[in-house]
Formats: sequence, structure tokens, C-alpha cells
Amino acid sequence: MDWVKIRPRERVKDSKKISEPQREELFELLTNHPSITYAVHINSAQRIDEINILQASLESMTKSVEEVAGRLKQDKTFVLVDGNRLPPTLELPAEAVVKGDDKVYSIAAASIIAKVTRDRLMRDYDVQFPQYGLAQHKGYPTKAHVTAIAKHGPCAIHRLTFAPLKPKEPAKPKAKGKAKK
Repeated sequence: MDWVKIRPRERVKDSKKISEPQREELFELLTNHPSITYAVHINSAQRIDEINILQASLESMTKSVEEVAGRLKQDKTFVLVDGNRLPPTLELPAEAVVKGDDKVYSIAAASIIAKVTRDRLMRDYDVQFPQYGLAQHKGYPTKAHVTAIAKHGPCAIHRLTFAPLKPKEPAKPKAKGKAKK
């Protein structure tokens, strides 16, 4: 494994700015490199519904960081977090970096690992639930995905708090006639 292949900043950047084949290649290089330690924690749809998507993301981040810190066994660990909010239960010194996946190599690397892990999970789910086309849209609320949910209903991996699945509030009736002045 050649460290030079993954070290240049122009290759490792925000996962949304890299093609899928490039992400897959970088994922393999990053996750198989002996000097890189990482962990991924995935919350269930039910857990996300229970605590909301933001809190679930922060919870997963904390669990992943704690796992990595435990494996590293370093006296000092400092955590850089993408975004403007730190996980409230994180007990390590940390800093939130807005647009961190554009600015910080380790955050960009983490975004690639997270995105590829999620995309692969969606492809696996596509085998279990082929009627939703998860391999194509990766679970994002595309027109095809929303149409499939409307046709087949939600499955076990759908968050019921996902906007297309939330019950619609009935429209309030409009007042008849004109208001008097």
C-alpha cells in the first residue's frame, strides 16, 4: 500500500466532491493502511426516529471516537469534528470545524470512509428490499425513492421521521368571505 497514493490533499477531500470510483479506491487505501485507525458506528432507523437524526449522528460519532481512542491508547487525543457542534457526551478535548471535510485531511478521510460505508450498506439493503432501488439512490429522497415508498410502504430500514413518511397535517380551511375593516 503506497502512502503517497492517499496523502496528497487534492485526492482526499470532501466525499461529496469525489466520484464514486475514486471514493471506493480511497476507501480501500485508507481502511487498509497500517497507520490509519478508524471506527464506524451505525444507528438503526428506530434509534434515529427515537432521538432525531442530529442526535443520532452525534451519538455515532462519539462511539466511533471512543473506540478509536481506546485502540490507540495514547496519553493525549484531540478530536476534530466536521460541523459547528460537538457531541455533548464526548469526553475528549475537541474542536468543531465548519466545512471541516474541505479543510482538514483527517476529517475528509473520515467523510470518505463514512460515505462508502453507507453506500455499501445501501447496496446490501437493496438485495433485501429490491423494490426501493436503494443501490441507485443510496437512500436519498429522490423522486424514484419517494415513489417506491408510496407504492410499497416503508420497510424496516426506513426512518418514520423521514419527511416523505411523516403524516401530513390536514390543511387548515380557508376563511370564507372577506374580512371586515
